[in-house]
Amino acid sequence: MKFIDLDECVIDALNLFSKTKLPQLKHSFKRPLVVGSGNAAVTGKIIMHDKDAIFADESNFEEKLKTIKEIDGCLLLSASGGKHAPIIAKAVKKKRLKVILITNNEKAPAKEIADETLVLPKNTEPYTYNTSTYLGMILAKTKENPKTIQKHIESIKDSIPNLKKYKAYYIILPENLQLMRDMFLTKFDELFGGRIAGRCWSYETTKHAKTVVPYDKELFISFGHDNQEFGINRLNIPLPKNASYATLMAIGYYVIGQIQKENPQYYKDNIVEFTKKASKLFCKTIKPIVK
Repeated sequence: MKFIDLDECVIDALNLFSKTKLPQLKHSFKRPLVVGSGNAAVTGKIIMHDKDAIFADESNFEEKLKTIKEIDGCLLLSASGGKHAPIIAKAVKKKRLKVILITNNEKAPAKEIADETLVLPKNTEPYTYNTSTYLGMILAKTKENPKTIQKHIESIKDSIPNLKKYKAYYIILPENLQLMRDMFLTKFDELFGGRIAGRCWSYETTKHAKTVVPYDKELFISFGHDNQEFGINRLNIPLPKNASYATLMAIGYYVIGQIQKENPQYYKDNIVEFTKKASKLFCKTIKPIVK
């Protein structure tokens, strides 16, 4: 079974969206519940950050439905449309609210419950990578050009040094794109567990006692800002003018993929066994590579 690295997954996703038209999300909700699990919840925040919406995940959506009476519909994001998605859809429907499912799976289990379903294209990818899935949803919102993003990655990739000598990474985000924080942290969880430390804050937040304890094995990676203040080791990666969330996600995932390449393959060595356990937890077959 062959697993590609995360940086390869990014390039494959950009190639896909360079030749595939993305659908538009349309709804008439005034104050929807925007809900998903994991990075789907983060994607929901990103695509609706400029709207009046209530954001939730699988752990607190019921409380939101119960306490916030102004909710008039639901945008449910789920790459697979399975796992918690059908449970969430059923609970929302009991409140007599319309559910629009945003997914990448034409056969999503939650599709049978939702009132409308928007299916976006995706690539075959290793389980948990979810690069083409959520990148597509974000591109549908931001309208950034995948070819421009790919050209920028080509222009900066030779400036990325050997990352193997570092044991920890601190990512500095632009203030206007700080919602990407959780997606980057999740990638460190998935790819490295506790073997490699990953931290992530915006530049302004970094000023607030995040760097009290120095570490000569930690690399500070700053996106879109010339960091001259924080960390012993620094890597400054420029962003294109007017870059938005899709650009930051793609470039950030690409850099994290470089970290993955230059370290022991913790993810690849353990994902098969993990999906066996996950299959039991979710009472469904979860494969190491998702088609």
